[in-house]
Amino acid sequence: MKSIFQIKTEAEFQQKCLETFQYQYNNIEVYRKFVDYLNISPNEIQEVEKIPFLPIEMFKNHTLLDKNKKTDLFFQSSGTTQMNLSKHWIADESLYHDSIEKSFMQFIGNPEDYIFLGLLPSYLEKQNSSLIYMVDFLMKKSGKPENGYFLYNHQELFELLNQLSKENKKVILFGVSFALLDFLDFAETNHHIVTSSDELIIIETGGMKGRKQEMTKDELLAIFHKGFGTDKIYSEYSMTELLSQAYSLGQNIYESPNWMRILIRNIEDPFSYVNDGRNGAINIIDLANLHSCSFIATQDLGKILVDSEILRQAQNDKTMDEINSNQFQVLGRIDHSDIRGCSLLVS
Repeated sequence: MKSIFQIKTEAEFQQKCLETFQYQYNNIEVYRKFVDYLNISPNEIQEVEKIPFLPIEMFKNHTLLDKNKKTDLFFQSSGTTQMNLSKHWIADESLYHDSIEKSFMQFIGNPEDYIFLGLLPSYLEKQNSSLIYMVDFLMKKSGKPENGYFLYNHQELFELLNQLSKENKKVILFGVSFALLDFLDFAETNHHIVTSSDELIIIETGGMKGRKQEMTKDELLAIFHKGFGTDKIYSEYSMTELLSQAYSLGQNIYESPNWMRILIRNIEDPFSYVNDGRNGAINIIDLANLHSCSFIATQDLGKILVDSEILRQAQNDKTMDEINSNQFQVLGRIDHSDIRGCSLLVS
């Protein structure tokens, strides 16, 4: 299955999706029952757009796991103790490792070149976080002695950022949105100025969790740009139920790696799709989810920015990078859906 990371053309992606659908129908009981409930014959699925997408809520009440696999590792969504939290069982850690590393290298660079800092208090305080697992993995790849996490020790983080800036070291600060805002509030209250550096990258992972006044993503990014003194304010989009990540390198425009795809469904008709540029609900294809479910209907709102007709008409000798496919925006949450740890910002 590691061949998903060698996908180069749209034709290869489409074929791998269809193969994955057949495999998961045959080997993941919950998904098979869902497809059967819809009275859909798997033999009739010849197009990616016809594949049934499993509602993400199914991860809360059902075990989605390949019948050929056993595992004790799972990731659990963030939320309050009163909420029914999603669990994503991980049968093959190596798929997640490869997805983290290859996606990071595609959009950011070589992990070995960076010092990684984490300002992720709400995730550190809970167990089984896929985000913490991801940052841990990048820290291990980096191997830098300065790597580390911060809870609410803002003074220590402030001093370290300024020291690393003076040393002109490449630094990536992963931060949940409300914690980054808290840090900048601390700096302003104490008349501290974060030393600006071209080598500092901020990667915000979403997550206001009702702890800050609601604001648009553009407003949030502008605050980070001013407070941290860097143009490199990036964003990461993923969730507990995925093993892949999309990244935004600015302007709230995300791109997904070649084994991940965003489709936008009609909110009022979940089995149809809206035209590119129109708002709708986000469906995600994540081929790294081989042993759970690769076809997930989320409760996030978004829109595709690149005309997908280009993909459908692309010649096989054009790579997906040349086509520049699947740029998208995340616009918030569908009304009345459960509050989650990520993607709560309204754009």
